[in-house]
Amino acid sequence: SGKGGVGKSTVAVNLAVALAQDGAKVGLMDADVYGPNVPMMLGVGNKQPEIANGNKLVPIEAHGIRIISMAVLVPSDKPMVLRGPMLHGVVRQFLSDVDWGELDYLIVDMPPGTGDVQLSLAQLVPVQGAVLVTTPQKVSLSDVTRALKMFEQVAVPVIGVIENMSYFIPPDMPEKRYNIFGEGGGRDFAESHGIPFLGEVPIGLEVREGGDKGIPVVVSNPDSPQAEAFRKTAEEVARQISIEAMKPELVVLSKGK
Repeated sequence: SGKGGVGKSTVAVNLAVALAQDGAKVGLMDADVYGPNVPMMLGVGNKQPEIANGNKLVPIEAHGIRIISMAVLVPSDKPMVLRGPMLHGVVRQFLSDVDWGELDYLIVDMPPGTGDVQLSLAQLVPVQGAVLVTTPQKVSLSDVTRALKMFEQVAVPVIGVIENMSYFIPPDMPEKRYNIFGEGGGRDFAESHGIPFLGEVPIGLEVREGGDKGIPVVVSNPDSPQAEAFRKTAEEVARQISIEAMKPELVVLSKGK
């Protein structure tokens, strides 16, 4: 997403674990170097990766997925003061100097905005697809539009939009539904730009509690509406990636003069 605070890390963590629960081999690369929260959300904030296999970092494992993050490499209270070339180096190291092993999916949790990390990733590896995370309100959708255009410029296919914090259903009044941040913004955005709408995830205390405890909601409360939404969304993400993988590559042949 182009905007902070829409729940990108929460979505990335729960999608990764949901895919692993379905039998996939999943890696999660926390590329949000300025605010790396993934290890804490997975309960491994105090662990450090080992070094093996020719001086490569061995990802930390939690809830069936493999994780690497700046948060497990530097002290939690140390500020990340990194410029463009240094950010590029971090992304390259996470890709080439980490022993990911055999993976079906490598999910990358990106920082907000359209900056150096996104550009470095697009330059270093063939990205199968980008998932845009938004909330329903207009200010978030405006930033997502910029993110969409950036990915188009660097030739990264956008496989769809996930709308997080879509609505709230009070636990004591399940018949009620409150659209706190507006209604249908993510779906409308996807339709207007001709990209798939991957799903909507409702607001819930279970999601926040799971993140604080280091146990994603798809594990801590698998029967909750939020966990069900994440599982359905993960299935749709996997489907869209398969569709994207089957598309023929466009080869441009230049005529000799």
